[in-house]
Amino acid sequence: MVNTTTAAGLIGVVLLARHGDRTAYYQDPATYNSTQAYITPLGEQQEFELGSFLRNIYLNPDSPSFIQNISTDVADINQLAVRADAGGGNVILNSAYALLQGLYPSTQESEITLANGTTVLSPLGGYQYVPVQSLEYWQSPSLTSWMDCEYFQSHLNRTYASSAWLNMSATAAPFLTALKPYLGGVSNNFTNMWNIYDHVNVQYTYNKTYYETLPPTFLQQARYYANWAQNSVFTDSTSASIGQVAIRTLLPEIFWALGNMTKTSNKVKMNIQEVDYKPFISLFNVTNATLTDPDISGIANYASVVALELSQDSQGQYEVSMKFKNGTEDSQFRQLQMFGNTSITFDKFVQVLDTTTINSTNNWCFSCNQTVLRGCSVFNYSSDPFLGGVGTGY
Repeated sequence: MVNTTTAAGLIGVVLLARHGDRTAYYQDPATYNSTQAYITPLGEQQEFELGSFLRNIYLNPDSPSFIQNISTDVADINQLAVRADAGGGNVILNSAYALLQGLYPSTQESEITLANGTTVLSPLGGYQYVPVQSLEYWQSPSLTSWMDCEYFQSHLNRTYASSAWLNMSATAAPFLTALKPYLGGVSNNFTNMWNIYDHVNVQYTYNKTYYETLPPTFLQQARYYANWAQNSVFTDSTSASIGQVAIRTLLPEIFWALGNMTKTSNKVKMNIQEVDYKPFISLFNVTNATLTDPDISGIANYASVVALELSQDSQGQYEVSMKFKNGTEDSQFRQLQMFGNTSITFDKFVQVLDTTTINSTNNWCFSCNQTVLRGCSVFNYSSDPFLGGVGTGY
């Protein structure tokens, strides 16, 4: 189906944005629980540039993707819904703030006049304070649904024991042996591939001696194997399987946001979810986007963004189109296909993916075989015949 966005522009957009560059970040390969990480000045600049890019795409009246009736210079907080993972350090939450600085930069137009005639401009030349809903790890599994998920850990064990994983591990073994002197004590076991790549990337970025001594292609090879490993970990054989959990808990928010944008009473024009790389992998897999664009599988670059754009065709039917910008590597959006189409009706988008969703903490507890942590202890599973793995599709 051809995208038939009208000349009037878009109705609204849901954005999944990856955080910017950060300090070193360890993920336990047995659970994918992680340590804290903090955003760097480079990461802040990447997110600011992403915000500026999005401003030019969606807030520029001359852009074909201009969002109808959105406030272009002074942020109308009723038109924006922004949510960010606040756990694991400040990297994701502060990335959201940096993005918003580029999306709605400081402006003299935010100046107000008091009753006594005094004019007041907010600090930093008219800085605009856009609220961000920070979601703590303990509040909801929505943005970190793989953590403390027992069935996801079972998925990891199956993945590590699969013939595909073992074959790739054997292929990577000579490289990982050659790389070992550059790992500073980080295990060079293939199951640790995420942490191997992260160590190499962080050191290559910030350690001048490391930058000058790391053999050519080693960073690229580490990224190749990390991409393959993470794509294996955060996808699965069916869209409703637990390997896709990173996007399954985000889809209800996406449905809700796009659905509200179809209502005349709705004010929100832009919904932003600041996340890490995992939902990108799962989203591209459950929508079959990687079938037509296989190069997007794996780890999205820092400050990447997926845009789910809502428009109306000439018959007034609501359509959803998915676009992707892979961090600073891409200067523009690229059009992706969902289920073989450049756009699909909103109703079909929901219909096809609805059975994939995990839409509440209760459902997450059930889907993950978790009865104690992350709020699951308040639910009664004593009479549930499925708890324990039977019929859950994990």
